[in-house]
Amino acid sequence: MKVKWLGHSCFLITSEKGTKLITDPYAVGGGINYSPIKESADIIIVSHDHGDHNNVSAVQGQPQIIKGSGIKNVSGIEFKGIATYHDKSQGKERGGNTVFCFTVDGIRLCHLGDLGHLLSQEQIASVGDVDILFIPVGGFFTIDAAEASQVCTQLRPKVIIPMHFKTPKCAYPISDVNSFLKGKERVRKWDTSEIEFQAGKLPAESEIIVLTSAS
Repeated sequence: MKVKWLGHSCFLITSEKGTKLITDPYAVGGGINYSPIKESADIIIVSHDHGDHNNVSAVQGQPQIIKGSGIKNVSGIEFKGIATYHDKSQGKERGGNTVFCFTVDGIRLCHLGDLGHLLSQEQIASVGDVDILFIPVGGFFTIDAAEASQVCTQLRPKVIIPMHFKTPKCAYPISDVNSFLKGKERVRKWDTSEIEFQAGKLPAESEIIVLTSAS
């Protein structure tokens, strides 16, 4: 399985059989200055309907779009959507958010979208085991670096991939990834946007992998 960071909270995940999945496609503008998305996909997951996460029209092909909580099966992949909030006020400030859990090539992935709070015990149980966690770390609109660290402790993933943080191409009033990385061990920074994973070859202890955006 290959994971490619397009920017912000948007990743292209490609299975060994060639099934392509895109998470939270962004629209350019309003502080998001990553390159326009030009990828094709079979599936798109959308955590919530904000413009930096729901630009499904940018994705080429005829992808099936998955939103909201519950179980959905698409292209042989089961997606579990878990209802959460975009803020600490049960959605009163920024609305709802869906956490998505799914398995590709025997690897359990969890994309937290714009999670705005720590997880409840019920939500932790619903998520279950996680191999790769895509987690927002920039704060202001989402959980911040300290809260993201707590969520990682709650879920205990094998691989942590930070997202939704300030970069030269994201002008949002959020923190960069270094706030999250400070004081942490087992951090690998890649100078590329893409990385490949295989079931059975994931790290035994949690490892943070910081990718360089493709755009």
